[in-house]
Amino acid sequence: MTRVLLIAPQWIGDAVMAQPLVALLARGGATITALGLPSVAPVLRAMPGVDEVIEAPFAHGRLDFALRRQLAAQLRGRGFERAYVLGNNIKSRLVPWLARVPRRIGYLGEAHGLLLTDRVDPADAQAIKAAEPMALSPVSCRVPRPARALRADMRAHYAALAQFTGEGAEGVLPEPVLSIPSHEALAVRRRFGLPQRWIALCPGAEYGPAKQWPVAHYAALAVQAQQAGYAVAVLGAPRDAAVGAEIADHATGSVNLCGATRMEEAVALLADCSGAVSNDSGLMHVAAALGRPTLGLYGSTDPRHTPPAAHRSATLWLHLDCSPCFERTCPLGHLHCLRQITPNAAWDELERLMTAESSVD
Repeated sequence: MTRVLLIAPQWIGDAVMAQPLVALLARGGATITALGLPSVAPVLRAMPGVDEVIEAPFAHGRLDFALRRQLAAQLRGRGFERAYVLGNNIKSRLVPWLARVPRRIGYLGEAHGLLLTDRVDPADAQAIKAAEPMALSPVSCRVPRPARALRADMRAHYAALAQFTGEGAEGVLPEPVLSIPSHEALAVRRRFGLPQRWIALCPGAEYGPAKQWPVAHYAALAVQAQQAGYAVAVLGAPRDAAVGAEIADHATGSVNLCGATRMEEAVALLADCSGAVSNDSGLMHVAAALGRPTLGLYGSTDPRHTPPAAHRSATLWLHLDCSPCFERTCPLGHLHCLRQITPNAAWDELERLMTAESSVD
């Protein structure tokens, strides 16, 4: 059995989109140890195919060379045969290199793939077809213009690395999957005092405000959910607390949990929600991979590049002439790409997803 070290991406959403690679490697008989930042570790622990998770206590953007060398020394005698490095910088390659893992596979990225043994050019990575082509919601999406450059689907981007060591299967690419035991999810929901029927709102987006649906829209959506008989909780990081408070003030009775949960608790809560509405963010990818009815709201980014898992998800994307721009803030100053997605349209789409789930169950 091949022992594999997976150097996980530093962002939660990217880590979720790496799960198809994990599935392919596990299918090929690999035993997988995933190394990730503390913020990503709870997602890795919920990932089928990952046998062990090691938390890397590195700070974002810092070299932390002494810590990396110490961790590598601990890994050196464990018999890892291959390492898959999913970051594009030299820092992410240091641990497997210092640990003397014989094969270190990753994309060229920074310094033309320095410290990798298998340097993969993205242009040479064979695309893997997604299990179900993502259908953009007809209520708000137009046909994409051929002239606009299309970035690769990140799920296929990561999974293609398996092809370079023989585990990649041609054809269907598995959707990202996360799993939390139902009794654990139920215990966490009860701990936070939420009823059985509740909607998760995830208004944060670490990349920048160009990815954030207006707070007033979230508040209006929360009121609609309450009128339909659902409780509402707002999930996010401490930096989202003010936004969560504003939503809760407008929709009386909503619970602002931004900054009040650890990441593993947020994952467990999402596993038990009735439905989730989110910007293009890590929590959106988590909810969709957990198989919950999930609506992703896209403006400056492209759902063909970073799509949510297709189990029970949908996206709203207007595809205006200026979108996707992939900027942190709206370069035109109006954010029409998100402001023009109405709360009514979002609620209608979420309600459709939840109804479809109940009809199957």
